[in-house]
Amino acid sequence: MKGLIGKKVGMTQVYDESGKVVPVTVIQAGPCVVVAVKTRERDGYSAMQLGFGARKAKNVSKAIQGHCAKAGVKELFPAVLREIRQAADTDVAPGTVLKADVFAADDYLDITGTTKGRGFQGVVKRHGFGGGRASHGGAWTRRPGSIGCREWPGNVIKGKRMPGHMGNDRRTVQNLQVVRVMADDDVILVRGAVPGPVGGTLILREAIKRRAK
Repeated sequence: MKGLIGKKVGMTQVYDESGKVVPVTVIQAGPCVVVAVKTRERDGYSAMQLGFGARKAKNVSKAIQGHCAKAGVKELFPAVLREIRQAADTDVAPGTVLKADVFAADDYLDITGTTKGRGFQGVVKRHGFGGGRASHGGAWTRRPGSIGCREWPGNVIKGKRMPGHMGNDRRTVQNLQVVRVMADDDVILVRGAVPGPVGGTLILREAIKRRAK
């Protein structure tokens, strides 16, 4: 399975071949160095461990430095390490650098990121509740209302939608089409939006459901 680590640059729009405007997300995809390769025989599963970004040695633990040294990385060390699962053992060797040209136009990707953190929010913003009436001295316009049961089970049911921490969750958007690949700049344009803020880390994988079809 093809995969890369990237960074969200922003959103823009481009024109397709028919002259129609297409909203796209600009993603810096790679370059990613293959730090380690996992095999079924040795590790029990197949995967590639990729490194993205760059950090100076003083900002990286000795354990990570020694781990990356096996792949020939000895000066600038990856800022992000992630594994991309593979359907079978890969013949890619540690130290190989993967770039945006791993993908091509009209490929479909599953993109994983971390959503923007919204802090502690009430039920109106977090779950879209309508709230109470504003007339007649409306004293509970943004309150959730009753949350429990009096007779049975006599407690708050697990999973009840209530105020709480919103955002900062890992999310995956499936089947996003690659509109354009700019290999020289390691940039991919993907149709639609992806989770997370500008500058957020993204994991790009070949779409599983599209591949299954």
